[in-house]
Amino acid sequence: MKKFVIIGGGYGGTAVIHELFKGFIPSDTQVILVDRMPFQSLKTEYYALAAGTASDYELRVPFPSYSGLQIKYGEISSIELSSRTIHFEVGDPLGYDQLVIALGCTDNYHGIPGAEEHSFGIQSFAAVREAYLQLNNIKPYGKVNVVGGGLSGVEIAAELRESRPDLNISIIDRGVRVLSAFPSKVSGYVTKWFEEHDVEVLSNISTTGLENGVIHHADGEIASDVTIWTAGIQPPALVRNLEVGKDRQGRVLLNDYYQIPEHPEVFVCGDCASLPFAPSAQAAEGQGQQIAQIACALWLGEVPQLQRLKLKGTLGSLGKKAGFGLMGKAQVTGRVPRILKSGVLWLSRHHIG
Repeated sequence: MKKFVIIGGGYGGTAVIHELFKGFIPSDTQVILVDRMPFQSLKTEYYALAAGTASDYELRVPFPSYSGLQIKYGEISSIELSSRTIHFEVGDPLGYDQLVIALGCTDNYHGIPGAEEHSFGIQSFAAVREAYLQLNNIKPYGKVNVVGGGLSGVEIAAELRESRPDLNISIIDRGVRVLSAFPSKVSGYVTKWFEEHDVEVLSNISTTGLENGVIHHADGEIASDVTIWTAGIQPPALVRNLEVGKDRQGRVLLNDYYQIPEHPEVFVCGDCASLPFAPSAQAAEGQGQQIAQIACALWLGEVPQLQRLKLKGTLGSLGKKAGFGLMGKAQVTGRVPRILKSGVLWLSRHHIG
């Protein structure tokens, strides 16, 4: 049997699986999903788990169940492209004929001393569980600093404010405003929400180092009981260690069919792929569907026909009652985008989104 292996059961990996089993899979091909966890986790809701407003169980989604799908659990130690082999920390290696790399992302600490050792991230289920323990064990009036004023930083700061009104919460960002990737109207709405809910926004601050209880920057230092890091992402070490072409962010350069040019049997999906838009769950799902369509076309000896990947927009939460986002060119703020995001979450839980 030939092996079509998907490593990573997140938004992109599961989208590949669902789309594959809608189409044509050769009788001599086995589809295998490899993941270190026994379920998919809803990464877009990690901020709620960290803040204590959602349970661990609520963020778990069963992996797809198809009679032709095999699932293998394990921690991957390396990917050997030359021999088409996946190595595990424990157990026998797994060979493949075709491979989809959909491993998501990890924190990028930008070489800042002490950042990894003295902060807590929300890029993996294990990391967000630890962040939850730290945040919810702080004594009343404790000081929490969120480094990074992008979407993740804004959402976790807002959710934590609703969960722990007793805490002193600050967002530390090197830019002139939070959500710098969004239009100024949306950024202004979020800034006003933070002002009304007593979340301090510290702009134009470049973090230079972290120590236990202290964040250092160019003009001084900031005391911190718990520091949450949301100041950048990068592909995981498994991908960074691959000797293939990458862009400035370390994401793998691909051809028009999302294949590594030197290894066309390998597709790269989601946050690990160099794409013309920012990493997101929506982008990973859309790309995952197209990778499955490409694979099916190639199995049939056809030329893949792809439409340009179109994203519907971006939605963010400010607690449970307010939100913000971009829907096409429309800027939306208030209760409606929060309701829309809840709907998207429901679809994701039911493998429809």
